[in-house]
Amino acid sequence: MLLDTPICDFGWIAPDFTLSDPHGIPFTLSEQLGCKGLLVIFLCNHCPYVQRIASRLAQDAHQLMGEGISVVAVMSNDYREYPEDAPDRMVAFARQHDFPFLYLVDEDQSVGKAFGAVCTPDFFGFNARGELQYRGRLDDACQGGEAERTPELLNAMRMIAETGRGPREQHPSMGCSIKWRT
Repeated sequence: MLLDTPICDFGWIAPDFTLSDPHGIPFTLSEQLGCKGLLVIFLCNHCPYVQRIASRLAQDAHQLMGEGISVVAVMSNDYREYPEDAPDRMVAFARQHDFPFLYLVDEDQSVGKAFGAVCTPDFFGFNARGELQYRGRLDDACQGGEAERTPELLNAMRMIAETGRGPREQHPSMGCSIKWRT
């Protein structure tokens, strides 16, 4: 089911969490929150929207991380019902697309629910104080096109790193609904 993300709730404080990577190594949000902010991305492997943007996302994440902005991805889908999203497949997907960021498993889906994540991809850009400043899309490229794109997420995270505030005009991300357990 195609969904759009809600409007950014400026100033919302990110709840801390502890999630493990596919190898079982735990990480906390507070450890990832850097002095230039943090981008939390809700992803999964099987979503065609994620697949279409994966190379552009990796490119933008490499740039952000090179500029000192932290990036982490979370996979909240029920991978028992969607085995393409299982932890071993997350490793392969991240390698295939050259993801430079942590790709963490939200086993009990509590982090996705606490964040109010609705789709993949769903982007949450926080300033250094952990306040939400961006809940928009990756860019304005249509259906995976890369020519002449405006990298809205990249630009927003750079603004957040510099000023602590995100752009007031944001366009929602859209993608497949998160696959919640029933």
